[in-house]
Order: sequence, then structure tokens, then C-alpha cells
Amino acid sequence: MGPRVGVEDNLKPVKEYLSSKGYEVCSIREDLLENFDALVISGMSENFLGVQDTETGAPVIDAAGLSPKEIFSRIEDGLKRSR
Repeated sequence: MGPRVGVEDNLKPVKEYLSSKGYEVCSIREDLLENFDALVISGMSENFLGVQDTETGAPVIDAAGLSPKEIFSRIEDGLKRSR
């Protein structure tokens, strides 16, 4: 299985797209933030659970105004930088 990505529940098209690309996609839970390789949040939750301040080292992608394909590209770029 590919990278584990936490995605907010209201971003169903993003979840489906990332799953089709081989990612393990899960809903974001505050107690599991450190278990994700990347996080995708909606623009409505700019500081969702304090996630933008998380010290997990995982890329945090704000999905506002982005297509699932653009989000995928940003995750890929973020994962390359964090390796």
C-alpha cells in the first residue's frame, strides 16, 4: 500500500482520487495525526485541530480551490521533500 494520507471527511472526491492512485486514505483523527504521511484539510478548517501546527513533519495540504489531481501533485511534492 502507498503512503497513508489523512483526509477530512467532507473531501470525498479527494479521498476517492487518492485511493485510485494507491494511497491508503483515512479520515483525520486528532489522536492519530502522527500516523499520517500527509494531511489534506478543507479551507473551511484553516486550523483544523491545530493541524497546521503539528510537529509530525507530514505535509499539510489546504484543499481550497484545488482539484483532486492538484492535491495529489502537492502531496507527491511534499513527500519528496520530507524524505
